[in-house]
Amino acid sequence: MNFKLLLMAGMLLFGAVASASPEKPVTKKMLRHVVLFKFKDSATPAQIKEVEEAFKALPSKIKEIKGLEWGTNNSPEGLSQGFTHAFFVTFDDEAGREVYLPHPDHKAFGKVLGPHLDKVLVIDYWTQE
Repeated sequence: MNFKLLLMAGMLLFGAVASASPEKPVTKKMLRHVVLFKFKDSATPAQIKEVEEAFKALPSKIKEIKGLEWGTNNSPEGLSQGFTHAFFVTFDDEAGREVYLPHPDHKAFGKVLGPHLDKVLVIDYWTQE
């Protein structure tokens, strides 16, 4: 009797371990639109904050934006060339980006940004593993 219980317990344990073996999850490629800003020396903290808030509001206005991540430079390397802000906008596909670029809310954001912007760097890429 004990042997049968031990055998059943072993089979259950082996089954649990076998089913828990990690398989690499299937990940969906995403289109990332990376935007870096260098502000004019004359831009005040309040003006920069206004730009940040306007950019952060875009996902609520443009449904094709699937994600937005942003932050300010804190690299100790000294290689930022004056760029202080990075925004990563995520789209499912190029069609989403095609809607975003000429979208009236994106254009309105550009009007908030424009007077304070010294330089912008934009690069788009498909995520890779």
